[in-house]
Amino acid sequence: MKISLPFAILLLGCSALALRAADEAPKGGGYEKVGFDRLAAFTYNAPEADPATPNAPPPSGANQIPDKIKALDQQKVAVTGFMLPVKMDAGLVKEFLLVKDPMLCCYGVMPKLNEWVVVKMVGKGVKPLMDVPLTFEGRLRVGEMYENGYLTGLYLLEGDRQTETKG
Repeated sequence: MKISLPFAILLLGCSALALRAADEAPKGGGYEKVGFDRLAAFTYNAPEADPATPNAPPPSGANQIPDKIKALDQQKVAVTGFMLPVKMDAGLVKEFLLVKDPMLCCYGVMPKLNEWVVVKMVGKGVKPLMDVPLTFEGRLRVGEMYENGYLTGLYLLEGDRQTETKG
């Protein structure tokens, strides 16, 4: 069977589009791949607290978060990044920062607030693996997070499991 060149090009183009759509679509279990290309694609400037009113609630900058990012709140997502452990228990990491680039954590480059995700693993935790890209699935929370009056992040992933290690 002969296939004309224009038809073959059309067929290849459709295959590439289908692969790209499959890569962006939710995988088995309904987890949508969400990358830092989306999470960090906007400018967020942390609002300054008024030192004259120390007991006032912290100011909000939530209006800077785009609606398409806010729409990810409470959704099941898969995020790939680099682990920076924060809390460990029995040799396993229970809480960590997932950063977009390994240069953001250990080498002095301060990441922007939308360039990391705080991950709190549900269950017993995961093995500590640094300097390799890792993918975690879970439920994402989008919004300003405060601890002791300080803004600590915009994203929290309630981690269900680790799915990939690349490298």
